[in-house]
Amino acid sequence: MLDEVATSHTSSRAGRRLPRLLAVFGPGLVVMLADTDVGSVITAGQSGVQWGYKLLALQFVLVPILYMVQELTVRLAIFTGRGHGELIRDTFGKGWAWISAVGLGVATLGALLTEFSGVAGVGELYGLPRYISLPIAAITLLVVVITGSYRRVERVAIAVGLFELAFFFVAWAAHPNLSEMLVGSISIPYRNPDYLYLAAANIGAVVMPWMVFYQQSAVADKRLRPDHLTVARWDTAIGALLTQLIMAAVLIACAATIGRTNPGASLSSVGQMSQALTPFLGNTVGNMVFGLGVLGAGMVAAIVASLAFAWGLGEVTGYRRSLELHPLEAHWFYGVYALCVVVGAAVVGVWPDLVSLNVGVQVMNALMLPIVLGFLIALAVQALPQAHRLRGWYLWTVVIVAAVTCALGVFGGLSGAGLV
Repeated sequence: MLDEVATSHTSSRAGRRLPRLLAVFGPGLVVMLADTDVGSVITAGQSGVQWGYKLLALQFVLVPILYMVQELTVRLAIFTGRGHGELIRDTFGKGWAWISAVGLGVATLGALLTEFSGVAGVGELYGLPRYISLPIAAITLLVVVITGSYRRVERVAIAVGLFELAFFFVAWAAHPNLSEMLVGSISIPYRNPDYLYLAAANIGAVVMPWMVFYQQSAVADKRLRPDHLTVARWDTAIGALLTQLIMAAVLIACAATIGRTNPGASLSSVGQMSQALTPFLGNTVGNMVFGLGVLGAGMVAAIVASLAFAWGLGEVTGYRRSLELHPLEAHWFYGVYALCVVVGAAVVGVWPDLVSLNVGVQVMNALMLPIVLGFLIALAVQALPQAHRLRGWYLWTVVIVAAVTCALGVFGGLSGAGLV
């Protein structure tokens, strides 16, 4: 009898805990699914084509770095209740806040160009012209956000982003050679500027300014409390591992197929990647599976990047900003989001060759890392309550990891451009 009572009590407690866990989960998973955006997918694909498996190990090295960065945004949001831009403004002044907002704006524009280029590329795989696919995508993004609460937007973003799991099937269908994968991943031509440039692009594809702004603002908007910290960290950790596994899957698929038969190929668009993979996967399956993955990546990243800028700009200027507010109550917030979506779609529609900027956008993100990580660490040292500030060995670990990551990203980007 006592055993039955204990079992019933345990089951009841677990039943109450599960909804609570699910309620906290979301911001980390959403931002990580967005992290594997169209530009990141093309960067990973190009890495596999040009260098085989030589950039594969980097994808896994970046997992703890990504977690370390985004965990700070969770900690800042939970213990201050404020978004990233607002916290910079209140801690360091409006001038520094505007510098961060300008950097966010540049990164957001670059991201949106790659996302809408990817969406348009998927449409073209099925004969759908851009003047049809881009407006459909833009209207969908506007409807999802303007007609929903934060929780609904989060659920839609996760559902759309999970289409990226299709890349695991692509990697499996490519039948990679495991021994070649192992040997290639530990062979690193660190003196080659072209290799360093793509390494910088992969680093920039992992830590982006709009990710920092989005997750901190989303956690604050969701009103997570200190007792949610552990679950929020798991949310971030699972997302960090998932996004890098997806990047690795794209790299492996391209290395095992195109990289083996045509290592000199240049993949600058979704169409080129899909067409190059179809001889190995079949035309119908290749287009469908790869198209679903890219569509999921592009749409969820467009939502996250646009919301990040709308939140970030509002935190610097002071206008009302929350997905829990009606559009008439926060017209600037929703207006900025809508403007981002419309401008991104319009620019890609007018200048369709912008897909060639995909890798370059990721390198630009790498060059901005010192500013992004510098602000984040400074806030974690100064703005958090004393008990939760970075200190001791973990502070120095974060500083050293951030410094090395920034140095590799900046040096690789400048080296590949012939500036060092």
